Amino acid sequence: MIEAGSLIRSLSGRHAARNFHSFVINEIGRAIVSGEFPVGSVLASDAVMMETYGVSRTVLREAVKTLEAKGLVEARPKVGTRVSPKSRWNFFDSQVLAWHFHAPPDRRFYENLFEVRAALELPAVTGAARHRTAEHVRLMKYWLHQAATSGDSIEQFGLACLEVHSLIAESSQNTLLRGVVGVVELLLAVALTRNASTVSAYCEASAAGLEKVILAIEAGNAEDARAHLSTCLELDHERILEGV
Repeated sequence: MIEAGSLIRSLSGRHAARNFHSFVINEIGRAIVSGEFPVGSVLASDAVMMETYGVSRTVLREAVKTLEAKGLVEARPKVGTRVSPKSRWNFFDSQVLAWHFHAPPDRRFYENLFEVRAALELPAVTGAARHRTAEHVRLMKYWLHQAATSGDSIEQFGLACLEVHSLIAESSQNTLLRGVVGVVELLLAVALTRNASTVSAYCEASAAGLEKVILAIEAGNAEDARAHLSTCLELDHERILEGV
């Protein structure tokens, strides 16, 4: 797993400190998800990959075990490491989701993401309106202010919005609904990097929509909270799928 916000932080070229284990996982994982290593293909031998990535056999094998746990590969004696069918991939793993940011745009995949997001975040905002505390609302308003004052930094805007969505999930008092955060982060990253000429207008509209959501949550109005969040989802949906 990776820390929430890691993908959005990378939009400005700022990455977490590198270690060999995470480096190999990311390199192979991105290559699989982007199709460079197609489903059904067998990865190069240990010796070749050790030379390619400049790591020891121990580091390489630990990385492969991690990728196997995510469902991306299957390692078998005398066969090698084969890329698994997509049906076995753990798409709720935040790292697997983040690797899709680097993959070619796939309209069907984005549609699926929006379906999952709606299925999780609409119940979450309903729960938030019923169970939120004053501290939840205070933090939502704080992060909304951070988004509104982020200037030209899409990274800061995205991180602040992600915090708001995380708080919505947290305040719902349904732990399982926090699974939406990785989906939201990927969609935010895609939306913020679409059409640079209109990103300012998008950020303004997105922040305005989130403000309405927060005010409805604060008022305990679940119906309005769902309606305003649905408008936010539609804004992202139109922006991301335009031209895909």
